[in-house]
Amino acid sequence: MSKYNDIFVAVGVLFIILLLVLPIPGWTLDLLQILDITISILVLLTTMYLKKAIDISSFPTIVLILTIYRVALNVASTRLILLEGKNFDGHVIRAFGNFVVGGNYVVGLVIFFIIVVVQFVVITKGAERIAEVAARFTLDAMPGKQMSIDADYNAGIITEQEARSRRDEVRREADFYGAMDGSSKFVRGDAISGIIIVFINIVGGLVIGVIMHHMSIGSAAQTYVLLTVGDGLVTQIPALLMSTSSGIIVSRAASAHSLGQDIVKELSGEPRALTITGVTILLLGIFTPLPTLSMIFIGFTTLIWGYVASRVTSKEKTAGEAVASGRDGSSQIAGAAPMNTPADMSDIISTDTVEVEIGYGLIPLADKSQGGDLLDRVTMVRKQIAYELGLVISPIRVRDSVLLKPNEYIIKIVGSEVARYEIFPNRLLAMNPGVVEEKMEGIPTKEPAFGLEAFWITEEQREKARGLGYTVVDAPSVFATHLTEVLRNHSSELLGRREMEMLIDGLRQKIPSLVDELIPGIMKEHIGRRVLQRLLEEKISLRNLPLIFESLIEHGEKTSSISELVKEVRISLKRQISESAKSEDGYVHAVALSQSLEEKLSESTIVSEDRKIFSINPDMMSKIVDSIASSLKKIMEKGNYPVIMCSASIREAMARYVLKNIPKIQVVAYEEMTDDVKLKIEEIVNV
Repeated sequence: MSKYNDIFVAVGVLFIILLLVLPIPGWTLDLLQILDITISILVLLTTMYLKKAIDISSFPTIVLILTIYRVALNVASTRLILLEGKNFDGHVIRAFGNFVVGGNYVVGLVIFFIIVVVQFVVITKGAERIAEVAARFTLDAMPGKQMSIDADYNAGIITEQEARSRRDEVRREADFYGAMDGSSKFVRGDAISGIIIVFINIVGGLVIGVIMHHMSIGSAAQTYVLLTVGDGLVTQIPALLMSTSSGIIVSRAASAHSLGQDIVKELSGEPRALTITGVTILLLGIFTPLPTLSMIFIGFTTLIWGYVASRVTSKEKTAGEAVASGRDGSSQIAGAAPMNTPADMSDIISTDTVEVEIGYGLIPLADKSQGGDLLDRVTMVRKQIAYELGLVISPIRVRDSVLLKPNEYIIKIVGSEVARYEIFPNRLLAMNPGVVEEKMEGIPTKEPAFGLEAFWITEEQREKARGLGYTVVDAPSVFATHLTEVLRNHSSELLGRREMEMLIDGLRQKIPSLVDELIPGIMKEHIGRRVLQRLLEEKISLRNLPLIFESLIEHGEKTSSISELVKEVRISLKRQISESAKSEDGYVHAVALSQSLEEKLSESTIVSEDRKIFSINPDMMSKIVDSIASSLKKIMEKGNYPVIMCSASIREAMARYVLKNIPKIQVVAYEEMTDDVKLKIEEIVNV
């Protein structure tokens, strides 16, 4: 059936056009008018159950089609009324003329014009204004939403498919509100055309009745005006339903519930208001001439509603307090028993690898019931780190703290603070990528992840900031990017015993023999963990864990030195390291050390606390680092990603010194490059 839907709709629209010129019998007119009323009721009820306006994205087209449909019905009914007069057999129109208005065409005219005025002046005018404003603000906000999606995607919070889906939703939303702005003109035109058609039909009916059928003016009015009014009511009631539907759609924000649920929940939110209202109605019913029984009935009903609402609110408040008191397992009750058992002590011992504490002003960002998605973003950050570094971080605890500023948050790793920042949920962060000279009006700050100059600006300043060249993102995206960078920079500290067990258990699921042979046969678990931590210090992904374990099995029996094991593991990961060192042109652009400098550094290499370091004059080392930095800058100015090349024997010590001064630069050994890699030595350092 569904595959023929487009054919049915196309045929239906074509039939509506033909209806303007083809004569139809009275029973067909009855059927088509009842269908018009049915569809209008269906559309109205559908809009009341919507959660998002774009869930009925075809609504503007539906309005257009039904408007043309009603015009076609008006033409068809006008043709039959004027041609048949007293013999007109349209039962729906006669029912509205006789039953609804009691056969009095004057009353019918009054009711008709009241409906038209309500529709045109009240509903349509308001809906048109709301649609116009919504369209303007939706289109203005579209670039910002696209930037937010791009920021989430670049931060790894969402996948490419999710980003594409969200972009499509933003586009559909903008298209929808733009179309709604136009469709509101259809509804207004429908009301105006209804008045004009009724006026023309009355004049035409009187002319035909008096001149052609020699009827008296009163008799002609009773016949033609009554039928015309009935026809107008049949047309305007569905039109009123459609304009009401249009008003509901454009005046309703996105919600998790239907309109009925939202109205009842929100009106029941303050039981005291219901109680006062009920008492007021009761007093008016007792002490005024207003109908006593009706007032008492409504007053008691309102009081009962208020009582029920107060009970529900009380239960929700109690439950919320219970959750709040047990939120972090740290709240205490005055007079409670002292903590003197292991279970009591376990509650205060910090066992979370990563914690995030937020000020009370950021709680709405973490509360899903208020539209906050902070917890979802934290989950996506964990997934991104897992896919990027092969490190599965234990669940990150997010809790509120009264010790922080309202909009402040801190990030803790193994119980110690490593980062702190203040964000403004109702503002946007405009970041200067380094090429913008003009300052923005706003709250000056530094972007927390990369230290860029930035300003907290209002929504109204978004377009100006983007026009100047600033990168604009929302507050949750700033937090997610900051958290991601903090976890990257401290990834070696995140690999604790629990995380190591998760890695081992995951590998055991696929290659159990590999795990059993290495641990504890060849080395202890903590030795393997220290090797992996050293790899993470230089952002070497652990996703190729089977190859890492194979290398440890091969060399673990020969040496227990962590430095030597890391060197051998890195050489076994040469394919992975080579790929990560490539620039966009497919080449590895490197800064190398001269042979004499290599020999001098090799002779000064010593081992201290199982790490290789240089025993060399600090001034000499400072000159080497400065010369390397100058060479790296030249390569980066050409648009390439540079690395530092040296022999495997001094690579660890070189990385230790260089990364302190030039972070995020790879120090790679010649032995860690595959034979097929395209290597370009751009600069040679000789001090």
